[in-house]
Order: sequence, then structure tokens, then C-alpha cells
Amino acid sequence: MTTEASGAGLRRTTGALFLIGALTFATAATVLSATFDWPDILREPADVVLPKFAAGGPSLVWTWFATAWTYAILFVPILLLPTVLGRREDAPLGVATFAGAISALLALIGFLRWVFVVPPLARMYQESDIANRTAVAAAWLAQHQYGGALIGEHLGQLLGVGWSITLSIIILRTRVLPRWLGLVGLIVSVLYLFNQGDIMATAFPGFPVFDLAGLIGSSGWGLWVAALGVVILVRPIAHAPAP
Repeated sequence: MTTEASGAGLRRTTGALFLIGALTFATAATVLSATFDWPDILREPADVVLPKFAAGGPSLVWTWFATAWTYAILFVPILLLPTVLGRREDAPLGVATFAGAISALLALIGFLRWVFVVPPLARMYQESDIANRTAVAAAWLAQHQYGGALIGEHLGQLLGVGWSITLSIIILRTRVLPRWLGLVGLIVSVLYLFNQGDIMATAFPGFPVFDLAGLIGSSGWGLWVAALGVVILVRPIAHAPAP
């Protein structure tokens, strides 16, 4: 009885964390979009981004802080999920879990740039003359491409999509969770994957871009994570044997 109660508690904790992470991140991201035109502003030059960031003041920095750490909540339930599903010996799920956890950490690094790196750059840009602003803009571009486009967006999103695709395939093959969850997970993950075109275009001008992939893919992926949390919360897990 104690083992069963412990398992049920772990299941509820994992489901709740997926749901809380998805909903709180969506809330923070919505505020960020309304106050800072995120994510569209990510593709704007320094002379647009830095003055607007400086005008946002401390409240904008705290919004970025909240966005970063609400997304990082997903790190914990991703690690707990194989145990909850009774598939700790499933090698593909183990690899995907590692990828998903690293994805959350990389996204955290990408978001926290706006808390620890961008504010001093924005202040320097505001206080500099035209010549020095050119140097600040170059520093801005370097950190933005490295910490944002490379670490947070390219690697972070790719690993997160890899986790969700693998989990969705396992769900479809084993029915450890409802099949519709696996099917929807595959669809939104592929849509989210197309957002890589927008990221690659920052390094390779002319790279094909699917403009709506970021909005539809990220929103759909977030809703799917929330649905995953709800399903884990409300229904027992079908412990199918590992393939």
C-alpha cells in the first residue's frame, strides 16, 4: 500500500509540474509578448531592441526572469516521467529524457541572458555616443547569436522537440498513455521543428522560413505539455512492458 501511495504521489507531482510549468510559462510569455513584442523583436537590430529594452525598466527584466524560471520547471517532470511510466529501462526514452532535461537548461540560459547580460548592454547603449554605440551593437549581436539563436533556440528547441517526438512514438507504440496524446505530440513537434528555419536564417540569409511555425508550433507544443500533465494527473498509467 505504501509503494502504491508513493507511486500515485509521484504521478500526481509529475503531472502537476508539467501543467504548472506550461501554464505559468504561457502566462509570463504572454506578458512578455504584450510588453516587449516578443518573439518578433528577437529578429530586430540593436538600435531597436536595446532602447526598447531600456524603456521597459526593471519590470521587463523581472518578466524575463519569470519567463526563464517558469520554463525551467519542466526540467523536473521530464526527469521523473520514465519512473512514472514504469519505463526506466527503456533506452530510447532514457536518451530522450536526457535530451529534454538539457533542453530545459539551455532554454533557461537563453532566457536569463535578458536578466544578466542585456541590461548592462542596454544601459551602455543609451549612455554612449554614436561611435561607441557601434561597438555595443556588435557586442549585442555576438551574445544574441551565441546565447540566443545557438544555445536557447537552435539547440534548446531541437532537443526539446526530440524529447517530445520520442515520447509520442513510445506512447503510440505501447499505449502507456492515450494514443491521441502521442498523435497530437507528433503533429505539434513537427510543426515546432519548422521554426528552425527562422533560426537558421539568422546565419544563412535566404534560408526557407515558415513564418507561422514559431507561433503555431510553440503554442501547440505548450498546450500539448499541459495536456500531458492533465492526463498523468487524472488517469492511471498503463504499465506496458518495454520493447
